[in-house]
Amino acid sequence: MRIVYIHQYYCNPRMAGGIRSYEQARRLVARGHEVHVITTDITGVSKSLTWRRTDDDGIQVHWFAVPYNNEMSYGRRIWAFAEFMVLAAAKAAALKADLVFATSTPLTVAVPGVVAAKLRRVPFVFEVRDLWPEVPIEMGALRNPVTRRLAGALAGFAYRNAREVVALSPGMAAGIAARRPSTRTTVIPNAADLALFQVDELEVKKFRTEHRWLADRPLIVYTGALGAVNGVSYLVEAAREMDPSIQVLIVGHGREWESTKALARTHGLLDVSVHMWEKVPKSELPVILGAATLSTSFVRPIPALWDNSANKFFDALAAGRPIAVNYGGWQADLLRSTGAGLVLDPVDTSAAAATLEAHCRDEEWLTRARAAAYTMAVERFSRDKLFEQFAAVLDRAAA
Repeated sequence: MRIVYIHQYYCNPRMAGGIRSYEQARRLVARGHEVHVITTDITGVSKSLTWRRTDDDGIQVHWFAVPYNNEMSYGRRIWAFAEFMVLAAAKAAALKADLVFATSTPLTVAVPGVVAAKLRRVPFVFEVRDLWPEVPIEMGALRNPVTRRLAGALAGFAYRNAREVVALSPGMAAGIAARRPSTRTTVIPNAADLALFQVDELEVKKFRTEHRWLADRPLIVYTGALGAVNGVSYLVEAAREMDPSIQVLIVGHGREWESTKALARTHGLLDVSVHMWEKVPKSELPVILGAATLSTSFVRPIPALWDNSANKFFDALAAGRPIAVNYGGWQADLLRSTGAGLVLDPVDTSAAAATLEAHCRDEEWLTRARAAAYTMAVERFSRDKLFEQFAAVLDRAAA
């Protein structure tokens, strides 16, 4: 089967970002399918006004330079979405296909997917990574009633024209069903890349030795975006209340990078107990998590954000590391039922600090939580297992 796979922010392991699309596409190639990914070069390094093509482990990746970062103004980001929508529609329509697959965000990627599928008279499958427009409405990003209606109409358009929809969490699936009950929806969350996160203990020891501020001290890590939805300042405020021997490492990028760094500096924590590194390639995360005592995932106290399917959550499981979250929902329920991590108060950073500090020093709890995290990764969220579900959706849609 020839599959056109549209993902505006595709990454491979040599890049900083989630690799869900890469992992799914390369497994499709291994099964004999021909996969063409349509994506963007968001770095702005390439100034080319034409498409360039690369081979990622058999995946044919088509890149067009559309610079993007979440430090851009809202209007500039919307323009980037619209620019890719038009470019991807033309490119996808020009490629032969037996099936067209598009994954959000942004929601606008549905448009080139539907256009190409209709022109080629093939099935369209849509994947929802964030529930739009519900999330931006609750966050206050979509205030204009006209804009809200347009976003809702675009979501309805995507679901109506998809033969099947993949949702990354049960809450997202419920939101899709509420808008379009007749669309067949399958929940396939983000996954644990078990092989990627198998790290030699000597590498972990070397990492700790090379960073003298760490040595044998407890380490709490946060890896990922520092955007408006994340509120990573929560971790800095908690660090202020903890014993300074407990080290915090924030690895990522985003709109709130500078403000989070400034907060750590104001509290006298920067490069003392709080360390901030720019984003690193996915391939470098395993040793960082291997050295971690605890990993973390945060969102602002907005219930719509509880339905997320954060890569960092599943990376921690794959690394066999407990994870602490400050939100409710399905991931919090998993941690409570399995003992694989902690559910912190969404706003009380003093209480969070006490909880984190106590558990960082509780070796019995850490041993149990690590085992529970890895068991959950293997039994429920391994990439290979979840890929089988994904492949079944595509096969069913194509049939």
